[in-house]
Amino acid sequence: MQLQGKKTLVLGAGKSGVAASRFLAERGAIVALHDKKPLAEWSEQALKLKDKYRIGLICGQIPSWLLDQIELLVVSPGVPTNSIPVRYVDRKGAEVIGEVELAYRFLKGKIVGITGTNGKTTTTTLIGEILKSAGFKVQVAGNIGTPLIEVVGSSDDETWNVIELSSFQLETISLFRPNIAVALNVTPNHLDRYNFFSDYAAAKHRIFMNQTSEDIAILNADNEVTASWAKGLKAKVVLFSAKNELDEGFFLRGDEIIFRDGISEKVVSRRSEILLKGLHNLENVLASVAAATFCGVDFDVMRDVLSRFQGVEHRLELVGSIRGVRFYNDSKATSVDATLKALEALGGESGKIVLILGGRGKNAPYKPLIQLVEKLVRAIVLIGEDADRIEAELSGKADMTRANSMEDAVRKAFQMASENDIVLLSPACASFDMFESFEHRGRAFKQAFLKLKEEES
Repeated sequence: MQLQGKKTLVLGAGKSGVAASRFLAERGAIVALHDKKPLAEWSEQALKLKDKYRIGLICGQIPSWLLDQIELLVVSPGVPTNSIPVRYVDRKGAEVIGEVELAYRFLKGKIVGITGTNGKTTTTTLIGEILKSAGFKVQVAGNIGTPLIEVVGSSDDETWNVIELSSFQLETISLFRPNIAVALNVTPNHLDRYNFFSDYAAAKHRIFMNQTSEDIAILNADNEVTASWAKGLKAKVVLFSAKNELDEGFFLRGDEIIFRDGISEKVVSRRSEILLKGLHNLENVLASVAAATFCGVDFDVMRDVLSRFQGVEHRLELVGSIRGVRFYNDSKATSVDATLKALEALGGESGKIVLILGGRGKNAPYKPLIQLVEKLVRAIVLIGEDADRIEAELSGKADMTRANSMEDAVRKAFQMASENDIVLLSPACASFDMFESFEHRGRAFKQAFLKLKEEES
């Protein structure tokens, strides 16, 4: 891909857009970076691009004369592909891609791509840890936090690039082809961006679109959507199931995780040796060992990693306890389905759950929570923009109260808890109404816990 002198516009001045702009400028492209936010709200890293790389910075409305000159448009994940600038440039015949696609065209080595509504970060991290323990050269990037474009320069032919991919990122690929593609699950999410659930599912399915018979597609046989994709893919399909035995694939039988190749079967690991909680994490483990197997990793290495892998920050993270009440940070749960999985995972523990719920909703219903809320939840503390809707849909299913900050929410949750209960931050919503990111929200929860613990000691 020739970039020298190419007139390029990058939409979105977040982490991905800044990294893409820098990459393009270093390779001789003429770059402008745009964001709707006023310049005063841009990050320091974005503002520095002007002087260091002579990148034009544009906020607010993009002038039509500029759009008329663009030869390449790079769209950040947060920018809808149906926005007017994207449609305008596309109609003119300029190439429209995302940062992941841009990176792919320069990336060396092999690719394991992971997508799904829930579990992406845990699975991506776990696959990366297994491959590293096996002695492979590994880079973990993508939606997990490090833009893929940032690791292009450190890739070589021996590199395994383990990439977390969101539906937003997959919307803007064209040539991107993972050697191993993993679809963990697809459940309603981001319905504030997609008109229909089928549109969201179709975006996820794009991870397989360029694969060939030489590639591997790993699918969750227990999820209705991903299971339906098994027919029609060009890649070799490998299934995994936490609920049923499979003729071929990876599955749980009693305490054993089994790999059956159609001829024989082998024990990969044992459930009792895995530290991660919950059925959803067992699915993440099955997907991870499936991917690692087709990367060429021995089961002994996988068993060793699984016996010590404690998960990722902000995903069912045990923060500590105060007077017998345990506090779990599940800020990564930005969908209703993720919160359901958190409740299921902790439902077998002693005591009840006090649930901190709310934030910026994604237009998905909260009623699927009713059954587990009635069974497991003592009380709900509501925060954020979608508090009214959550209260309306879950009214009468548990005691509810409102909080105006994370510190207030943690304090009220503790007051409503009894000994042996769990205070669980699992918001089922995005964080952007009150926080910069789910990480920021999770850190706020942990800081509030530490302050409360100091007061109570």
